[in-house]
Amino acid sequence: VQLQASGGGLVRAGGSLRLSCAASGSIFSIHVMGWYRQAPGKQREPVAAVTNGGSTNYADSAKGRFTISRDYAKNAVYLQMNSLKPEDTGVYYCNALGVVVTTTLDEDDYWGQETQVTVSS
Repeated sequence: VQLQASGGGLVRAGGSLRLSCAASGSIFSIHVMGWYRQAPGKQREPVAAVTNGGSTNYADSAKGRFTISRDYAKNAVYLQMNSLKPEDTGVYYCNALGVVVTTTLDEDDYWGQETQVTVSS
């Protein structure tokens, strides 16, 4: 199973970016897909997540500005980020929790590669 993330970039404060992440491999199901970020000098923190039932959860800093969505057929997750602030700058990671593979029905968690988001003031 691999997670491929894209969509980061440089944007001015108040602008928008859309992050995408697609999981590939022999996937039977994924319980939760989400996004984390790590700001310079800080620990990685959760930003948003969505379950296979459609329930969403957001960090307080993301509420009202970010929207997470999921394409279940494509095993993909998206993060629409609006009204971006300089403090949103960081490396963003997508993750998939409770991934069940078709070959063995084993369950595991996976991380995607980083995508950089830089918001200038």
